Amino acid sequence: MKKSQTTVTQAALLSALVLLPAVSQAQTTLRLAHVWPGGSMIDSALFQAWSKSVNEASDGQLNVEVFPSQTLAKSAQTYESTTRGITDVGASAQGYTAGRFPLTQIVELPGVSSSAREGACILQSLFEQGHLEQEYADTHPLFFFTTGPGYLHTKDKLIETPDDLAGLRLRRPTPLVGDMMERLDAQAVGMPAPDVFTSMQRGVVDGLSFNWEGMKTFRLNELAHYHTEVPLYDLSLFAVMNQRNYENLSAELQQVIDEHSGMEWSMRAAEVYDTLIAQGRQEAEEAGHEFIVIEDALNDPDWGPVLQETIDNYLNEVGGNAREIYDAAMGLKEECAVTNA
Repeated sequence: MKKSQTTVTQAALLSALVLLPAVSQAQTTLRLAHVWPGGSMIDSALFQAWSKSVNEASDGQLNVEVFPSQTLAKSAQTYESTTRGITDVGASAQGYTAGRFPLTQIVELPGVSSSAREGACILQSLFEQGHLEQEYADTHPLFFFTTGPGYLHTKDKLIETPDDLAGLRLRRPTPLVGDMMERLDAQAVGMPAPDVFTSMQRGVVDGLSFNWEGMKTFRLNELAHYHTEVPLYDLSLFAVMNQRNYENLSAELQQVIDEHSGMEWSMRAAEVYDTLIAQGRQEAEEAGHEFIVIEDALNDPDWGPVLQETIDNYLNEVGGNAREIYDAAMGLKEECAVTNA
C-alpha cells in the first residue's frame, strides 16, 4: 500500500511539472555606458528608451543597465572600454579619442550638415555605404548620430569676427576646432563636455564652441551670455557594442540588437537632439542673451576663408580617400536634407 501511495505521489508531481510554464531562458545583462547626464533628455529619451525597447523585444532575455555621466567609462575611454568588454555598449563622441576616427570626422567639417537630423543621416549613410567600416572593425556598430552645428559661446563679449578670438581661452570640442582656434590666436583647451561648467565658473575658460543641445544639457546658458552662430563643426557620435558579446548572443537575440541599430535609431537620436537644440536656443533667448548669426558662413568675407582653410587642411592631412568621402558626404546633403522638420 505504501509503495502504491509513493507511485501515485510521484505521478502527481510529474503531472504538475508538465503543466508548469516552460522555464524562461537565462537573462543576459548588457552594461551601456554613455557620457550624458543621468536624467537628461538624451539619457531618458534615447538610451533609457533603447534599453526598455531591447528588453521588451527580447521578452526580457536582454536586460540593459544604463550607466550615464561617465560612471562606468570616461568620455575618452568609452570606445576602448567597449572593445575590451569593460562595458558591453558604449556611446560617446569620436572626437574624444584624437586621431582614431579621421574618416568619420570628415562629417564634422564646417558646412557638411545644418542640423542633427541631416548630420546623423549623412554619417549613418556613409557607414552603411562602406566608407567608414575600417574604423570600427574592432566593435559591432549600432548607430551613429551627430550633435548639430556647434557655435561660439562666451561669457563676457560677443565674437563678431575671427579676430575677436585672439587671446581668449576657449574649450575646444575636437582637435580640428582647436587647430582653428589656435590659428586665430586663441588658447584651445581640451576637456570633456561634463567638465565645462565648472571650468567656466572658475574662469579656466572664457567660452567654448558647442551646439545648442549641449548648452542646455550641461547648463552652460547659465554662464555664457553671448552667442555667435557660425557653424564651426558638427560633432559625430557613436553607439557601439562589444563584438565578442554580440557574437555570443543567440541568433534571435542578435536580431533584436540588429533591429535596434541602423538608420531608424540614428534618426531617433537626431530627433532628440533637434528638440534639445530648439530648446537650448529658446532658453538663451528668454534669458535676454546677445546673438549674432553668420549667414552662409562659407561665403562670408570674414569667416569663409577661415572655415575653408580648416576644411582643406584637414582633408590634406588625412589624405588617402578623405576627399572622396568628403565629396560623398556633400553629395548626401540633398538626400538627407530636412524637408519636413
